[in-house]
Amino acid sequence: MEARIAWLGHATVLMELDGVRLLTDPVLHRRVGPLVRIAAGVPSHQHERIDAVLLSHLHGDHVDLPSLRRLGRDVRVVAPAGAGAWLRARGMRCVEELAVSESTAVGPLQVVAVPAQHDGQRLPHGPSAAAIGFVVRGTHSVYFAGDTDLLDDMERFAGGVDVALLPVAGWGPTLGPGHLDPARAAQAAARIHARVAIPIHWGTLAVPLPPLINRARSDEPAQRFAALVADAAPQVEVRVLAPGEAIDIARPAPALRSPASERPARSPGPSSAS
Repeated sequence: MEARIAWLGHATVLMELDGVRLLTDPVLHRRVGPLVRIAAGVPSHQHERIDAVLLSHLHGDHVDLPSLRRLGRDVRVVAPAGAGAWLRARGMRCVEELAVSESTAVGPLQVVAVPAQHDGQRLPHGPSAAAIGFVVRGTHSVYFAGDTDLLDDMERFAGGVDVALLPVAGWGPTLGPGHLDPARAAQAAARIHARVAIPIHWGTLAVPLPPLINRARSDEPAQRFAALVADAAPQVEVRVLAPGEAIDIARPAPALRSPASERPARSPGPSSAS
């Protein structure tokens, strides 16, 4: 069975896994606060029939209220612990909170909240809810980092993730603490050891000034990430997608064993990310 992953721009990813459609940090409009979208718009078919929305943290470029309302006020929202009351007060009716290591089921999928190192306050005067990432497990497994800096915890996923969605840039000329740049994202890819790594959080939003727009349009962060991963973790395949582009991830074929090795394998213990 294949998994389909579509990067819709910034941190918005459509995952189609085992018949379930998940959407991360949806940003679907041409403007987000003071930022403008410089990538192609999001076609409606890519955000229809969403089974659940996964929110990593409350920053405006990750929790865009007009985009959430466009999905429908009854769409299921999985958000960091402490974000629920604020989201419900703004019209979202089906909000579930997860703290790190907690999980929930969405159809046949298990969605696990994992650590992130990033400020989680809704600026300027909104609530604070600790940022999280997500590991989604079904026939395939996907790690969505949201926004984070490099973490030792990423080594917990080593060999247990098919696809890693890793931020590699931002929307401004610099990146502050709590972010991955291409070099740190490449280190993350090496620690996670996913089969496929997809750079996100680049080339989508910008401050509406021509020099900054032109810089943000460059795919240099994603290409630099790909080159660094090729050196640091050549076993990881990097797929650089344009906003709106999708790929299918096939399940790897089982390894062939020699007759001498054909004895029942021990069942692995539970994942430490669960």
